[in-house]
Amino acid sequence: MLSSSPSLPQRDPRDELDHLMEEAGDVVFRLNQPGQVLFASKRAVTLIASPHDLHGDLLAAHVAAADQPALKAALAEVLQSLAPSVVEVRLKTPEHEVWFELRVSCFLNQLQVPEMLVVGRDMSVQHATEERLRHMATHDGLTELPNRLLLSDRIRMVIANARRSGQGFAVATVGLDGFKKVNDGLGHPVGDAVLRMAAARLRKTLRDSDTLARVGGDEFVAVLPGTSTEAQIKLVTGRLIATLQSPFEVDSHTIYVGASVGVSVYPNHAEDEVRLVALADAAMTRAKETGKARCVVYSPKHSGPPEHDISLEAAMFQAVREGEFLLYYQPIVDARTREIQGFETLMRWKHPTLGMVPPARFIPIAETNGLINLLGAWALKAATVQLKQFEEVCKRRLYISVNISPRQFRNDKFLDVLDDALAFSGLSGEQLVLEITEGTLMVDPIHAETILSKMALRKARIAIDDFGTGYSSLAYLKRFPISVLKIDRTFIRDLPGSQKDGAICNAVLDLAKHLDLSVVAEGVETEDQLHYLDDRGCQYIQGYLTGKPMPANVAMTALKESTYANLLPEELRQVHQ
Repeated sequence: MLSSSPSLPQRDPRDELDHLMEEAGDVVFRLNQPGQVLFASKRAVTLIASPHDLHGDLLAAHVAAADQPALKAALAEVLQSLAPSVVEVRLKTPEHEVWFELRVSCFLNQLQVPEMLVVGRDMSVQHATEERLRHMATHDGLTELPNRLLLSDRIRMVIANARRSGQGFAVATVGLDGFKKVNDGLGHPVGDAVLRMAAARLRKTLRDSDTLARVGGDEFVAVLPGTSTEAQIKLVTGRLIATLQSPFEVDSHTIYVGASVGVSVYPNHAEDEVRLVALADAAMTRAKETGKARCVVYSPKHSGPPEHDISLEAAMFQAVREGEFLLYYQPIVDARTREIQGFETLMRWKHPTLGMVPPARFIPIAETNGLINLLGAWALKAATVQLKQFEEVCKRRLYISVNISPRQFRNDKFLDVLDDALAFSGLSGEQLVLEITEGTLMVDPIHAETILSKMALRKARIAIDDFGTGYSSLAYLKRFPISVLKIDRTFIRDLPGSQKDGAICNAVLDLAKHLDLSVVAEGVETEDQLHYLDDRGCQYIQGYLTGKPMPANVAMTALKESTYANLLPEELRQVHQ
């Protein structure tokens, strides 16, 4: 008689669930409604290294104090809505705090009592990448001082504080005297050493509350909060000049350079960061012209007459009436096949006597006087219509990319302009990419989020233009519905030889890959640059190598014949972006 097989031991379903959860994420927790830990994965326990069992602990107790409100809000939201939620917090470990993305969901246990499942993903690598990118984009690679981009942020902060306190401040531009002879006579390595030493001396001379930035080859800018009187300026600038008069010892060379300083004062001379730096630079130029090794405080007589800009502004209004503004199109191509995928639209002004007026001259004026709204609306409508003609020529789907200026973006009629362009052209939203700079988004993030969300509802794609040169945080990539990153040409120009630029490009491409974003590399001019980017997975290329900005008829010929170089008239080859 066969004996019956012994019955297998019954396993608690909760134990089975806990076993499965071990591999669900980098850290996993099961919580009750008050947020107490009912289960913690082995990796979570090892990471936190609590002296006692985590069971019964509030999960919030193991989260950085600054992040506890966000975690508590996410847990409460999940219990109330029963919909999953995601929150980023720092878990406390014995050595340091580690960033995790926690995905929280709600379920009913066997007793039909709500519990929460928290699955965490380690974000420390991504945060380190962001920090590295932020530093590279905002600091000078040679001296490690803030660069022009970070300088603008700092000056805006000082302006805000000055408005609240009523206390003025000074901006000083410091230019080394005779520095060119160092590079020419002793070579760039020696010149670089002098710049690093000069930066260190200037930094040591200034207070901790001051900002020192390197903005050009041998030029530095110091922002001096609370320094606004003649006596204060004389004292500080005298120290700056004196510290650079001492000789620089580099290898076996003793080098004398000295410095000239120009100063502008807020609010006496200007009330915005661009103008303050420009006026300080004008004063520094005056100091060099009148003997060097001295300080000059800005005076209106140091700047040129304003009639030129005024006449140019008047000519712009005439140009609108006469139809002198044109659209050029620069191909955006597949890096591997070099097939044109789309075009960036670029505005040009062909003046009857001045010839082609550079956008750098007329766009700022149009932003100031409001003409940019009219020109922008025309460009958007004309570009979408032109794309239809491009597609008829090549018999395949393309896209068009249009730059949106800060003033356009803030205009309350912008969405109406967008709707009109799409309706008039019959273009689908997916074929339109709207390029916006980082700075434009961050002037008013709440407004930007609202507008971008409405743009996304129209299925228009949003690109961040000149990525890496603007706002010093990457948080907006998560907050806003971004589809495309355009790597600025300043990071492409010295590839593949520049190790730092290569690191930035690799980091952007890796970040885009994980965020499922497209990347367009701007300013590609050599085959080596193209191969470098293609090898690293950059899908789209834009630059003189694969197509200069061209009129619509030349672009259509390029689409027909897949080439452009021999078709461009000589006069148009001189037109630069």
